[in-house]
Amino acid sequence: MIVVLREAGLRIVIYVDDHPPPHVHVIGDGEARIRLVGPDGRPQVMEVDGMKVGDLRKALAAIENAQAMLLGEWSRIHG
Repeated sequence: MIVVLREAGLRIVIYVDDHPPPHVHVIGDGEARIRLVGPDGRPQVMEVDGMKVGDLRKALAAIENAQAMLLGEWSRIHG
């Protein structure tokens, strides 16, 4: 697991041995898995486990703002 971004008390990580589609895991009070590019080109929530709605909104905003960098990190890590 590589922490690629810290924002608003959340850790946004990419697991080294993870699977497509390109996505990140957001860890805070709970966890969410967010696809980096959904059908509309924006990040898309895939799964949420115990994360508050406000934290999920913060995570989506942070991921959207850093989308290009996160896609680059996904490509660098997974080849």
